[in-house]
Amino acid sequence: MTELHTEKKRRGMAIGKWLIVPALALSLALTGCSSNTQSVLSTDTSSSTVSDVSQVPWDYKIVEGTVGDLIGSDMTILPDNTLMPNDNNYATGDKVWSLQFMDAEISRDAQKRNEIRLSAWRVIKTYKDEKSAVSDMDNLKLLLTTEVDLVGVYKTDFKGETRNFAVVELPTGNRMKQPIDEKRYEEFSKKKTVNVYLEEVHDFADYDLAYAKFRGWAS
Repeated sequence: MTELHTEKKRRGMAIGKWLIVPALALSLALTGCSSNTQSVLSTDTSSSTVSDVSQVPWDYKIVEGTVGDLIGSDMTILPDNTLMPNDNNYATGDKVWSLQFMDAEISRDAQKRNEIRLSAWRVIKTYKDEKSAVSDMDNLKLLLTTEVDLVGVYKTDFKGETRNFAVVELPTGNRMKQPIDEKRYEEFSKKKTVNVYLEEVHDFADYDLAYAKFRGWAS
């Protein structure tokens, strides 16, 4: 696995393989915010982004468990009985924190609509304490703000109900439609750019491969 603390120092570099989640992820709630503002500048058209099917990093989580049986140089982690290398010389009954990873396969149909298929969670590394696990995950899963172009706002009317939408162009050139309230509609109607939150998820084996999910509007 890539040395995560070394990779943290590289976050200021332009990301060579940048992917942005399209409209399918619009309903994701904003789960946090960062005061650091970064610009997402680099796209690599030679990467899998131009393919009909892309494999991208999707999410990480930390799960507490207990070491079960020791099998040669391996160990099982309860309660799921996951088999992992016993690199830290754990003993049966030891508490262990696992960094788990999920990736996604994104395919695009003829109408350029995306379908996302998520993998199962899998353990990629274990830790003797939760703090070390969180530190590594913080290097792989970042929340940032960036300025994007506002294509425009519009209203729709259906059975007497009016809904407002904003269309923005993300750094890769993808356009995304997002529902907004009346106050934001009035505010956005006077703007050409807006700030958004993006959650940047890096691949643990190839840090330069990152996927960004829209996480909300930044003030």
